[in-house]
Amino acid sequence: MSHVLPEPTSYINPDTGRMSIALAFGAELAEMLAAKIQTVYPKFAAKDFVASVIPLVEGKSYTERIHVFAELLKQYLPVNYLESLNILVHILGPENPNQTGMFTYYYWLMPVGKYIEKYGTDYCSESLQAIGELTKRNTGEYAIRPFARLYPDITLKTCTKWAKSSNFHLRRLASEGLRPKLPWATKLDVWVHNPQPVFAILELLKEDEILFVKKSVANHLRDYVKVNEAAAMHLIAQWKKSENIHTQWILKHALRK
Repeated sequence: MSHVLPEPTSYINPDTGRMSIALAFGAELAEMLAAKIQTVYPKFAAKDFVASVIPLVEGKSYTERIHVFAELLKQYLPVNYLESLNILVHILGPENPNQTGMFTYYYWLMPVGKYIEKYGTDYCSESLQAIGELTKRNTGEYAIRPFARLYPDITLKTCTKWAKSSNFHLRRLASEGLRPKLPWATKLDVWVHNPQPVFAILELLKEDEILFVKKSVANHLRDYVKVNEAAAMHLIAQWKKSENIHTQWILKHALRK
């Protein structure tokens, strides 16, 4: 298994600086995933998988394409979810040392996150563990949301543990995955009227030195200013008393116009 981060630049349009969805989430991604899965699960029908992907992603948006990939993974992997999850966990590769988002290194793992999100809710502990491993490479911020709705107490306990982790990807996920207004995701309103359990997690992160984490906490606070302004402003007033430079950075960016 390679320990070199996958190179994303071949999918970047030099004129716009944006990733080409047609290239990054089409035939080449199907072939890449199929090859990686076959190394772990030789029975995987790689050629059939790729042939199935190509016509189904034609003309589709990025989000629609990710759904297609997840649905076809369900079709071509073993029926048993835990067996399939084990296969997918074993293709994740080395951890990502960079503070990068989902459209750079390891973008090709996004269908894995969608697979867990769509099909893993009957297996909470195993799926959350896999989401933690996934976010060390790409992101688990979308995959975790159905678990937050179905298993709020377990999800909070897991996110509290992640917020104390030495791994900054996990610390970021503890905030990002629980945002009530995460872009490209449906609203997460489980804690909107009583955000104290989530605020307790943000308290663990308010002095984080990592920019990747601080941005998430700031954006999380901005979300709560929109959905529960009174509670958010009370927390912000408490944080304003702090002299910590990282807390003050978070507040500055949370309150920017």
